[in-house]
Amino acid sequence: MDLTANKKETGKNVLMGLQMIFVAFGSLVLVPLLTGLDPSVALFTAGVGTLIFQVVTKWKVPIFLASSFAFIPAITYGIAAWGLPSTLCGLAAAGLFYVVLSIAIRYFGVGIIHRVFPPVVVGPVIAIIGLSLAPTAVSMALGQSGDVQVIPVETALIIAGISLAATLAVFLFAKGILKLIPVLTGIVVGYIVSLAMGVVDMSSFFESSIIAVPHFVLPEWNLAAILFIVPVAIAPAIEHFGDILTIGSVTGKDYLADPGIHRTMLGDGIATFFASFVGGPPNTTYSEVTGAVALTKAFNPVIMTFAAIFAIIFAFVGKIGGFLQTIPNPVMGGVMILLFGLIASLGINQLILNKVNLSSAKNIVIVSLILVAGLGGLFIPIGDFQLAGIGLAAVIGVVLNLIIPGEKEEEHVVGDKGVDF
Repeated sequence: MDLTANKKETGKNVLMGLQMIFVAFGSLVLVPLLTGLDPSVALFTAGVGTLIFQVVTKWKVPIFLASSFAFIPAITYGIAAWGLPSTLCGLAAAGLFYVVLSIAIRYFGVGIIHRVFPPVVVGPVIAIIGLSLAPTAVSMALGQSGDVQVIPVETALIIAGISLAATLAVFLFAKGILKLIPVLTGIVVGYIVSLAMGVVDMSSFFESSIIAVPHFVLPEWNLAAILFIVPVAIAPAIEHFGDILTIGSVTGKDYLADPGIHRTMLGDGIATFFASFVGGPPNTTYSEVTGAVALTKAFNPVIMTFAAIFAIIFAFVGKIGGFLQTIPNPVMGGVMILLFGLIASLGINQLILNKVNLSSAKNIVIVSLILVAGLGGLFIPIGDFQLAGIGLAAVIGVVLNLIIPGEKEEEHVVGDKGVDF
């Protein structure tokens, strides 16, 4: 009788794991599609990364790790400036940055992280991530690929508009499990419209094999990429605290104490290092999956184990990767107009929820300089290298917060970030 019950429970967990992949799939593959990485590698590293996280956290936290949106600007710039292998070096170093933070938390406590990276710094840095991606979303919505008009503007705007409308409808009005997949819904609806309008090129799908090994790429040493990318990791690293608090509130457990925030950060860091080492995007905890856990009351971490296994299996199905490459730019552009705006809004929300006093001279100076440095193209040459973009903005914010005198802001950790980083 017990054996039958165990089999039923295992079968239920397998199906729940498959559902979790369905919930995460849209966001998971969107990052590699936007940056030129291999979606199959992203699936593989999401699966392996989740398993690494589970081992480090002793299978206690029901979380799924996958592609982080925070690094999209850095990946795009890095590939253009240095190529993919060098960019992967910087991304792998970002994973090691998480590991260093986990060690600092282990020995000095969480307080030191909040003192160095307070909301007044993290909030505007997150806003820059979303705002810097706005031109990419608009360009794709207009049917452009670089400077080339791939799809007529009129056609592209119809597709992008319908994709955006579908995403908004689900985001605002859907109930149950459907509410957790606005990105995937927008892509599916936009793809159907694209088929009807005859702008889908299916050649990559027909040319792909049924079974194929993902296109793994190893990093090569590049100090410039490290200096450029590692500071970008500040925002998603701090958001990690909010994710762990959120899943803890869902399950009714204190994961900050057991297995400990230092272990969850360490798991995230090692997973990100591994992902970047083989050619995938950095990992982050997925709020969609956390929402699915809350909705279904599926608190057993083994469900994420099965989700990870499915992700690894799908990575070797060549037809999946081939199909993803057929998605037209306007479909993704329409979805991203909302998504990147939400990321920017999240940064502003950090300031509001943490009650950052913007009438304080210190705070307004920090926010102002972060925004201008991050969006204005400021860079600092360091020998043959340069510190620029979001990374420079983050460094400026941290330094200003430490050196400018003023009353200390009361530190908080945001509970539910709502958008994946």
